[in-house]
Amino acid sequence: MFKNILIPTDGSAVSSKAIKAGVKLAQAVGAKVTGYYAILILPPSVFGDGDLIDKGMLNTLDRLARTTGEKYLDEISREAAAAGVPYSGLITKPASAYEGIIEATKKKKCDAVFIASRGRSQFKKLLLGSVTQKVLSHAAVPVIVYR
Repeated sequence: MFKNILIPTDGSAVSSKAIKAGVKLAQAVGAKVTGYYAILILPPSVFGDGDLIDKGMLNTLDRLARTTGEKYLDEISREAAAAGVPYSGLITKPASAYEGIIEATKKKKCDAVFIASRGRSQFKKLLLGSVTQKVLSHAAVPVIVYR
C-alpha cells in the first residue's frame, strides 16, 4: 500500500495525536515515516512601521525556529523508533506551510501524507483557509486527515 508516509507537525497537541496514529499506520502497512517541519518566514509587516529587522536578529530567529523544528521532529523520531518504523526528518523554509508539505512529498518521495486537522471554526476556514485544506487541494498523493 504505502511505502513512505509524510507526517508534518507544528508541535500542537493535535499534531502529537496525529503522529502517534500516523506511525501506527506506517507500522501496520510496513511503511517508513518522514517527519516534516516548516520554518515559516515572517512577513515584514510583523516588524513594525517599515523598520528593517537586524540581520543578527534574523539569524537568531532562524536558529530558534530550527531548534524548535528539531524538537518537534524528535517526537516523531521517538514514536517511530518505539514502533520499529524507519524514520527520516526534513526541515525547510517554504513560502507557506502547505507548499512546504507538497514539496517535501516530492523531495522525499512520499506516497501519502498523514496530517492533523487543526479544527478552525468554519468562519476562519472561510476567511483564511487551512493548511490541511490546501494540502488536500494540491497534493498529488493521498492525504489522510486525522481529527
